[in-house]
Amino acid sequence: MTKGILSCVGNTPLIELSRVLIDQGIRLFAKLEQFNPGGSSKDRPALFILERGMETGVIRPGTVVIESSSGNMGIGLAQACAYYKLRFICVVDPKITAQNLSLLKAYNVEVDMVQAPDPETGEFLGARLKRVKQLAENLPNSFWVNQYTNEWNSCAHRQTMHEIATVLDRKLDYLFCATSTCGTLRGCAEYIKLHQLPTKIIAVDAVGSAISGDRTTTRLIPGHGAALVPQLFRDDLADDFVRVTDLDCVVGCHRLLRDEALLAGGSSGAIITAIERYAPKLRRGTVCVAILPDRGERYLHTIYSPDWVRQHFGDVSHLWQTGPESCKYASANS
Repeated sequence: MTKGILSCVGNTPLIELSRVLIDQGIRLFAKLEQFNPGGSSKDRPALFILERGMETGVIRPGTVVIESSSGNMGIGLAQACAYYKLRFICVVDPKITAQNLSLLKAYNVEVDMVQAPDPETGEFLGARLKRVKQLAENLPNSFWVNQYTNEWNSCAHRQTMHEIATVLDRKLDYLFCATSTCGTLRGCAEYIKLHQLPTKIIAVDAVGSAISGDRTTTRLIPGHGAALVPQLFRDDLADDFVRVTDLDCVVGCHRLLRDEALLAGGSSGAIITAIERYAPKLRRGTVCVAILPDRGERYLHTIYSPDWVRQHFGDVSHLWQTGPESCKYASANS
């Protein structure tokens, strides 16, 4: 049985949001993954992967844990590795926020920063993955977490879906879930299929993400979409896709803060905007759940900074200050 701070991973609150989409005619619940001790849904796979690794013997005393992450997975692993006294090397890139870098260093993580994008793809992710492979090949007794391919990632999120289904007594019509590594998406989909729930999954992906077949472009919001299609992804995981822009993320986050006093991260804003856009297809009274992946403090210098927002999008604060109609306009015209 997991003890100490790691025993707090999971069993996060499921609350009903009664204000943010009040005119849509649906019942909306939010799974608040920010209440995990490391602050995000990534605490679940970080802990699950390490514990399965120790159970199977691929992680032993002295094992060096290696992973590529500039955000929540790195922090989740940092916390779990600190508890289990495991050396952890986190490969990051220059886009990592100062706050996330400080958090990793606070946990005594060895930070290895790549300096240039992968020349083949133009993306930092490719460069980070190549660096991780190099480290894993050269370090004896090392373990690469590999969140994009490791099925222990998705297995961890079957518990997420179990918690949701239990609280709602299986009475859930739609689940809205961000893509990213597709661990949450796959784990929830597998649980729904295994337990024959009537729930449909709507995957929320970024414009410019490879996952939903879009031409990849640079994105500003971390954890929103992906530059490559993760091996965890399958075409049958989601019943439908909604693609949203970086501006949609910003507007959705500020709507959550304005209407629900909920300070959440970028992909949470994406999900809120996606639900609003999808709501006209749903009958009144439909029960929906949004998995909100992380807390908003890690975005204080970006999404919640007026200067940063103005730099990247211009003066757009009216989009969340004047109500839902303006936000619909923003989604339609981004």
